[in-house]
Amino acid sequence: MIQRQAHDGGSGGRGRPAMPEPGNVLTLDRVRIERGIAQRERYKYVVPRVEREGLGWKIVSPNCSRNIDPQGGEIDIAWLVPTSDGRWLLHARDHVQGCWRLRVAGLTLADALARVCADPAREFWQ
Repeated sequence: MIQRQAHDGGSGGRGRPAMPEPGNVLTLDRVRIERGIAQRERYKYVVPRVEREGLGWKIVSPNCSRNIDPQGGEIDIAWLVPTSDGRWLLHARDHVQGCWRLRVAGLTLADALARVCADPAREFWQ
């Protein structure tokens, strides 16, 4: 984890690590997701991206199959939301209804990414 030196206002606490800023944890999750989706089995030739969506992270990718967007524009693939107990909710996009559908709850981030990357039922990479 990244730590910063705390500024203690001159009280002599040099070298004492500060508590990490909340943004550092979020950035780490984003990096883990980006690395995880690089291992996917479908559409390895496109470059998906990860962006904030509410309390979680959304994976967005060009729709190279053109099943959803005939012009091949970007579509939402998955939405991963952390829970208070350190687990994750994994959602797939319902493109017909224009909303997210919860697929699995209570996963580790690694397990959620494994499901998105393998995707044998094509719930995510359409």
